[in-house]
Amino acid sequence: MTTWLTAGLLFTFTAIAFVLYRWGNIRCVGVTPVKTFTFIAILFTSGLDVGLIMFPLTEFAGYADLATNPEYGFTNPLAIEFGYWAFLIWGFYFLTCFYFCVIEPRVRFFEIPLVKLVNNVVIIGTCAFTAYLLLTNLPWYMPELGDGESIVSSFYLIVFLVIAAAVYSSTNIRYVKILSLATTWLFLALIGLMWGGAFLSETSSIGEFVNTIAMIGGYFGNIHEFALPLNDYHEFYLYWWFAWSIMIGQFTSRFVGGLRTYQVLAAMLVFPSIPIAIWFSVLYYYSANGLETAGFYNIAMAFVGITFVINSLDSLIRLYTDNLNLSVARLGRVKYFFGNLIALSLLTLLFKLDFLQIQWVGAVVIGLFFTCFGYILFNKFKAVSEIERSPKENKIDFTKIELVE
Repeated sequence: MTTWLTAGLLFTFTAIAFVLYRWGNIRCVGVTPVKTFTFIAILFTSGLDVGLIMFPLTEFAGYADLATNPEYGFTNPLAIEFGYWAFLIWGFYFLTCFYFCVIEPRVRFFEIPLVKLVNNVVIIGTCAFTAYLLLTNLPWYMPELGDGESIVSSFYLIVFLVIAAAVYSSTNIRYVKILSLATTWLFLALIGLMWGGAFLSETSSIGEFVNTIAMIGGYFGNIHEFALPLNDYHEFYLYWWFAWSIMIGQFTSRFVGGLRTYQVLAAMLVFPSIPIAIWFSVLYYYSANGLETAGFYNIAMAFVGITFVINSLDSLIRLYTDNLNLSVARLGRVKYFFGNLIALSLLTLLFKLDFLQIQWVGAVVIGLFFTCFGYILFNKFKAVSEIERSPKENKIDFTKIELVE
């Protein structure tokens, strides 16, 4: 699968360069535009999941173990973690966001019945994987509820309630704005809380934090190393990002509020990377200095991680139910709620049983990329080559989101 992934990566980076060259200065306007800060908050909280909160503390040691993983020797563990989560790979989201905002309305590739079916299977499967990640990480962050290793009934209940909350919030798109802004502020508060806790320890100082953050520079000095898979674990991450890319592009494209194409790219690469860099630096400081997170800090991280999951699932449930015409208006609130709750709960258990793999989902998405490109070349080349602006019917009206059910 490495060859398939490499082909997908090369195609994606080439497509990004072409989009900037051909349409870099046009204004991108979605069907439900919002102001830039809200757009960034929606992008950040929808485009990330619980792994951002819960993975790093369990991964730094592996990246530092050069005897087992000599391929990480070109930089430090903090830069590796940042490279797996930030900057360059957010270009995946830029490409799909631009496509669904500007190109798809002229192409309508994702309205082809078979493509629509495959796309929604991808979305539903990734929703379940997000819930599964929360389930598998809760024992480490909330050992008080179990033995710190096993998944007990309390964790299944928590994940079930999280899915239920996300399904309920997806019944009205206005909740997206509320959830995204709330999750963003909670995440920033968590960073401040843990930074303050570390600063109060006897070993910390402002200078040491500055030096820790400066280690992120190891990523930018070696950014080319992250363009292709470093090893199987990096491959897993890259397939994971591909799995998310189409659906996040579909969802966030609705909310672009008049930014030019190059500004959308800058917003997607830079703004999410700043809090990620600060957050990872705080966590790495805890890890490198042996500072304890058990108890209150772990519970706080789990709580914020849960809000990320609710936010992500909300946006993805809204997306696939819209695509499949399974809306609240059509099904009724009760059928909509229980149908989605049961389906996602069962699929989460399938990931738990190793029946599904996120790499398969990512591989399917790469296939959709290539198929869409071929469809444009053979069927919609003239229509795409004549694009000079966002669809005329998309107007900058920041009150629209308050009117959408």
